[in-house]
Amino acid sequence: MTDTDPDGEPQESPRYPGTVTEVFTVFLRLRLTGAAGRIESMVRYPAPLRPGDKIAVTSPSAGASGPGVERVAFCVDWLRAEGYEIVVGECMDGSGITSAPAQERAAELTAMLCDPDVRCVLPPWGGETAIDLVDLLDWDALDTAEPTWLVGYSDISTVLLPITTRLGWATVHGDNLADTPYRPPAGLLPWIALASGPGPHLQRDSRLIAEWWRFNEDPKAVQWREAGEGEWRLYGAESLEVSGRLIGGCIEAVANLAGTPYGDVAAFGEQHASDGLIVYLEAAEAEAATICRNLHALRLAGWFENAKAILIGRTNAVDNPKMTQEQAVLDALGRLDLPIVFDVEIGHVPPHLPLVNGAMATLSVDGDVREITQVLR
Repeated sequence: MTDTDPDGEPQESPRYPGTVTEVFTVFLRLRLTGAAGRIESMVRYPAPLRPGDKIAVTSPSAGASGPGVERVAFCVDWLRAEGYEIVVGECMDGSGITSAPAQERAAELTAMLCDPDVRCVLPPWGGETAIDLVDLLDWDALDTAEPTWLVGYSDISTVLLPITTRLGWATVHGDNLADTPYRPPAGLLPWIALASGPGPHLQRDSRLIAEWWRFNEDPKAVQWREAGEGEWRLYGAESLEVSGRLIGGCIEAVANLAGTPYGDVAAFGEQHASDGLIVYLEAAEAEAATICRNLHALRLAGWFENAKAILIGRTNAVDNPKMTQEQAVLDALGRLDLPIVFDVEIGHVPPHLPLVNGAMATLSVDGDVREITQVLR
């Protein structure tokens, strides 16, 4: 899955407690606070990101080679000019399909996420096989560490999802390192803005369809190349005003986690049943029939049991001769009787609307109003 240049233990679903042990377990998990017994959110937010903070760069999936090396160097310098301290890890080699053996990538990512001096981990881009390291991360160490921001999308969804569903850490589905210097168009925010405070963070349909500059054309690009216009489209309702906790990712990546301890969105939904979920998904490049099968797998795994709405990212992925990408979505998810918003800027067609996994969001689509507000609570 190309997202830039074109060239712990399984969680059980909560249930009504019966035994004393079950009551005590639920009590610990809910972490009741305050004299009134208010239930604190089970989502843990990293400290707000500020200039002067340390951002660590590593490649949990694909590394850098050729013109990509120059792009990474430019982006590191750009962040330093913005006031951040940047450290670059050892797992960055782009000569193979991954930047290093799985054990080395898992160890470096774990170390960065557990380092109290590191406030954010920012991969350069996605790749193909980050799934090979999810069971090699030190989940016990991560569980005792303070949350650290992890940012990215595409194959990085493979790591973002379990960090949120297993640990309860908020993570950012948004621009990776190579895209961070691009200026967002009117209506959208940079991911750094969302990581910098609780919000509310309001974003609106930008109506822009853009393209990346190839690294060999302009490794220092900061302005998207405009390619056309588009807008969010609502299916299944005349208008929409709904709130819920965000969770999701790249379809081709997260579908492989469904039914495993690393993709238990059904349990995450049960944990947050009182809030409900807004599930977001985007196709990178797989043809429509494959996307259809993957979405059916997510449906059968219970991903939408507590969903209130679904966001689908704009895509350039190819149609099947007998099925379009939109038909693939409706074949798998149309039967759920949930509102679906198509063509949101959350995937492999830039620009990018960053979403915080675990955050409370309010989604509004009504006439000319197409917006989403996120609050980190």
